[in-house]
Amino acid sequence: MIKDRRFALVFRIAAFIVAVAGFLDMMGFFRGEVHFAALTFYTMQSNILVIVLFGMLTVKTAMGIRDGNKGNAGYFARFEMICTINIMLTLLVFWILLAPTLFSMVGGFSMWTFDNLSVHLFTPLLCLLDYILFTQPKHLKYRDVYYVNIFPIAYLIGTSIAGLLGYVYMTASDGNPMRFPYFFYDFDRIGATAFIYIGALILFFLLVGHVFYFIDRKVRK
Repeated sequence: MIKDRRFALVFRIAAFIVAVAGFLDMMGFFRGEVHFAALTFYTMQSNILVIVLFGMLTVKTAMGIRDGNKGNAGYFARFEMICTINIMLTLLVFWILLAPTLFSMVGGFSMWTFDNLSVHLFTPLLCLLDYILFTQPKHLKYRDVYYVNIFPIAYLIGTSIAGLLGYVYMTASDGNPMRFPYFFYDFDRIGATAFIYIGALILFFLLVGHVFYFIDRKVRK
């Protein structure tokens, strides 16, 4: 664990800037065409979660420097663990499940733009790196393993209700409206198979949460 608060502050300011810039770019702010509907996607909401985290860490680190340049720079370890796992889902689901299908679903989609790379790659990796570099061991509690599921389950319930009430997230390549933002729980198209995907994701969160807890308790001491 790095205990140089000046390094932590520079890292977190840079990470905050990258996260905010990528988020705003994905929203369309830099092109003069803001798409507020993008806020309904898990990618954007998990990025907001991490932006809040980096903002909190930046302020707390700056305050900590007043007590000395050297010392613990790990703050909000439990919240950061939850944010890290949630944003890593964004990275994994996008590159493993969504990226192979996007070319057929969204014509002309480019993988290698700053906005796409920022929200789906740079920000998740920066969050994971911050957790590895600065958080102190033995700060997690076992119940945190289950708290990890609160954010994605709340998102799933909210977007499913919106879809069932008639909200349309996008138009599929076949011209039909999509009432659910991601194909792996698009009940209109895959039916009950969606519950298999949902169950697998919940189990994945629990597994990763246990891994983080084990590392925190056993490996990083």
